[in-house]
Amino acid sequence: MSARNGPPGVEAVRRAFRSPLRGTWLTSVLGLALLVTLPLVIVTGLLDFIAYGPRFGQAFPLHVSWMRLPLFDWPTRPPWLFRLTQGLHVGLGIVLVPVVLAKLWSVMPKLFVWPPARSVAQVLERLSLLLLVGGILFEIATGLLDIQYAYLFGFDFYTAHYFGAWVFIGAFLAHVALKLPTVVSTLRRRPPVPDDLVAERPGPSTMSRRAALALIGGGSLLLAVLTFGQTIDGPLRRTALLLPRGRNPGNGPNGFQVNRSAAAAGIQPAETGSAWQLTLTGGGRTVLLDRPALLAMAQHTARLPIACVEGWSTMQTWTGVRLADLAALAGVPDPGSAHVTSLERGGLFRQATLQANQVADRDSLLALRVNGADLSADHGFPARVIVPALPGVHCTKWVATIDFRTGTDG
Repeated sequence: MSARNGPPGVEAVRRAFRSPLRGTWLTSVLGLALLVTLPLVIVTGLLDFIAYGPRFGQAFPLHVSWMRLPLFDWPTRPPWLFRLTQGLHVGLGIVLVPVVLAKLWSVMPKLFVWPPARSVAQVLERLSLLLLVGGILFEIATGLLDIQYAYLFGFDFYTAHYFGAWVFIGAFLAHVALKLPTVVSTLRRRPPVPDDLVAERPGPSTMSRRAALALIGGGSLLLAVLTFGQTIDGPLRRTALLLPRGRNPGNGPNGFQVNRSAAAAGIQPAETGSAWQLTLTGGGRTVLLDRPALLAMAQHTARLPIACVEGWSTMQTWTGVRLADLAALAGVPDPGSAHVTSLERGGLFRQATLQANQVADRDSLLALRVNGADLSADHGFPARVIVPALPGVHCTKWVATIDFRTGTDG
């Protein structure tokens, strides 16, 4: 076995890569496209982690050690902020799948170069590539399975996706530092760089490299058409054929998406009937309010979106009592936070802690009605929280208690 040819079969496999499309130019163009777009996917993903309120212990994973992000109060304005960040994170992640696969295809012959590394620097480069490729494929696979509600992992999605993201981010930064000069030189062609991706004996050409880029772009455009409708109200929602929550689930005032139905949450009709009462605490007092008492209070109407981690969102018109009014009634006119619990007895998101600015916002409501009708059971009857720019899972349904706190601890 010669050092040049490597193990048996390696040379034969390497020679089998005969596409005339491969070359440093195509790889550089695809790399540049990912260099521009992947940071947006990364940043929106990290912002969405902060939106869940990690300082209240309600963003997963709970313990991130030195990978802790700089925390700040997630804003309530613009009210569509989480809808934008989560929609971009999921939608753009899906749209980039053809580009990522094409980029991996373009450099596949390098997997069969022998010897695989001739120096310590090359060993480190190969290791970074292993983490880069493994990281992005892991993030794509787990992300796609999550938005399809296909929980086949055998591990916690949130924890694995978060730590997997940091593995990818580190490898991505290292790869950019190593390869950006080559990309710039190739695209400028000053001077031309050696092209070790071109096949030794290329096969007949079936399309140009620019046509290949158009094909890849067309695939991404098709995925965009079949994806982004889930974040847009109106006719385009019907085009979200790839996503389980993308299309319109029904008609009428309550005919919009739900992540978790009343039946799935184990909510019994007797719990939400005439005997239901909302318990407010804080300021050394306890206030009990039934639904007629809440309806007798000053009502406020706001048109606000609900956006979910799976990428879908919907804009609806909500009517109810301002959370700030309930805080004043509980004896805490200027709360530092509010802890909301649901009648739901299980699940990760049966409770949520709201920041001071989220309680105080003029459009933050304990909603009793939607689009002019009473909430349906699946949408949280008899009362649910709705807050501008808040992740949908923290807009707690079937609210049982709200504890207004003077401090910010969760």
